[in-house]
Amino acid sequence: MISRRAYLKLAMAAGVTLAARPSLLWAEADRKLELITRPIPSSGERLPGIGLGSSATFSSTARSEDLDALREVLGALVKEGGTVFDTAPSYGASEAVAARIANEQGIANKLFWATKLNVAGRGGGKADPDQARAQLETSFERIGKDPIDLIQVHNMADIPTQLGMLKEYRAEGRVRYIGVTTTFPQQYQGLERVMEQEPIDFIGVDYAIDNRTMEERILPLARDKGIAVLIYAPFGRTRLWDKVRGKEVPGWAAEFDAHTWAQFFLKFVLAHPVVTAATPATSRARHMIDNMGAAMGRVPDDEMRQRMIAHMESLQQGA
Repeated sequence: MISRRAYLKLAMAAGVTLAARPSLLWAEADRKLELITRPIPSSGERLPGIGLGSSATFSSTARSEDLDALREVLGALVKEGGTVFDTAPSYGASEAVAARIANEQGIANKLFWATKLNVAGRGGGKADPDQARAQLETSFERIGKDPIDLIQVHNMADIPTQLGMLKEYRAEGRVRYIGVTTTFPQQYQGLERVMEQEPIDFIGVDYAIDNRTMEERILPLARDKGIAVLIYAPFGRTRLWDKVRGKEVPGWAAEFDAHTWAQFFLKFVLAHPVVTAATPATSRARHMIDNMGAAMGRVPDDEMRQRMIAHMESLQQGA
């Protein structure tokens, strides 16, 4: 648990731009903010609601070998109470570089490692079992953790082969949780079939304030089947930032403890009760601290979520 005063001190030191109405923020400075955690339905284990993804800017920074920036962002994740780190062998150097840093810093065992398996590619091809096992063993070697917390089949690729292999690894105790991911609309129907038919613990999907397709079928099905949900692209990659460029966060966002646009967007995602954690990617510690602010305090209720949607739509119309 962290006080509002402590959060603001960290945020301001990191250069986070707070919304207007500082008097309101400081008037509430001594109110304690609880870390938002959510249970994994299959076990009851709780995870912080905000984590760190390693695609996009994290991946490009890993390729550039700018390790100081990534040391800072991983350190900020753990310092602020986060644990979930989502990566994949296909994210370039992300998995290897992050594992090296985490082990150097002695924080590897503080992280909930979520990586992925895919040797079949995006085209729907078959996965070679030997290649799949080799990729898995490389992840174990890089991360240095056995069991790994979560491995998911990336982009729904060759589910019979690759998910079948993950079920074996889970039965052997080498992976704690298994699942599947996709951010491709053409794969959503197939995702539903896997959720209905397979004993998975997690899914990873795209969801944002302006991308609410998951609310129609996938999130209700996850609730009914007891499947945890990791959220990817909660900022719509860069889409939401384009919509709010030059605009201030509405003052009423403080009613659910959001003081920046990142917190506004992430609080919307976390307000859905089926969401386990959101994992936005970043390579900057100040953004990591800002993001973790969304895992503190209150989340908007249903009425407020509708107000948030309407506000974003009004910004788009006024653009």
